[in-house]
Amino acid sequence: MSRVTLSRYLIEQTRSHNTPADLRFLIEVVARACKAISHQVSKGALGGVLGSMETENVQGEVQKKLDVLSNEILLEANEWGGHLAGMASEEMDKAYQIPGRYPKGAYLLVFDPLDGSSNIDVNVSVGTIFSVLRCPNRNGQSGDLGEEAFLQPGTEQVAAGYAIYGPQTMLILTLGNGVKGFTLDRELGSFVLTHDNMRVPETTQEFAINMSNQRHWEPPVKRYVEELLAGKTGPLGKDYNMRWVAAMVADVHRILTRGGLFMYPRDSREPEKPGKLRLMYEANPMSFIIEQAGGASTNGLQRILDIQPTSLHQRVAVFLGSKQEVERVTAYHQE
Repeated sequence: MSRVTLSRYLIEQTRSHNTPADLRFLIEVVARACKAISHQVSKGALGGVLGSMETENVQGEVQKKLDVLSNEILLEANEWGGHLAGMASEEMDKAYQIPGRYPKGAYLLVFDPLDGSSNIDVNVSVGTIFSVLRCPNRNGQSGDLGEEAFLQPGTEQVAAGYAIYGPQTMLILTLGNGVKGFTLDRELGSFVLTHDNMRVPETTQEFAINMSNQRHWEPPVKRYVEELLAGKTGPLGKDYNMRWVAAMVADVHRILTRGGLFMYPRDSREPEKPGKLRLMYEANPMSFIIEQAGGASTNGLQRILDIQPTSLHQRVAVFLGSKQEVERVTAYHQE
């Protein structure tokens, strides 16, 4: 039986679900960019790409060399194809304008070029997260595309995915009709469908959270984690294992594969910030994927995909994964 490549899968989606041809082309271009990023990540010290720059991104975080390189790869791959009206990246302050010499398309691409970059220098899995939105009708307006075009709730996403650069490079993708997993065959140079219908188990005995921040958590999170740690003798009646990679891509991929709960709550150190993770670049695409796989995702009080963004780099608390556990910790917040 012939193997289904990403290209073949997308063509079949065009036939069976009327996926627009320009969206198909956009996904293929993003996938090619992810292959190029995977190649650079795999070089490590041999390619001189480890270590930090002397610059900071818009969030005030010191940029890694691979952060900047990955951002450039995605911009250069996607700017000329005619399928995008604009792009936005976690690494850039403002929206990226498609150069005037290129045609503009109907979609917007939003991405975190290299999630988990603090893990780069220690050879732990990192990844790329992306989200696709339709560009609102600008009614013939010319000039730069403003930030407001991107400020759409996660329910408006037409596609989302991530690439994980680990022992294998994988591309996880949803077009709104389930979640597919593709593994990069380096001999073929193609992503091949290896995980046809990815589902998050409703129950779990694993959770992921940075326990070193425990003293800063809000009471509902402290209560919930204490119950997890109480194990069989506690109110939840079973023992839980904790796993924490400190790269959202890696932690969410584990949860998507075998279940679990990922938590990155707000804390008291920065009470003016509703959370650490970025709504547009991380929380929305991951929430779309997790929901399409039968899981759930909230900020503790409401469904993440229903949140109306107010700024390009808005932050949010995140609780996502196995449905039963997300509902439990969300109920504790709502009480």
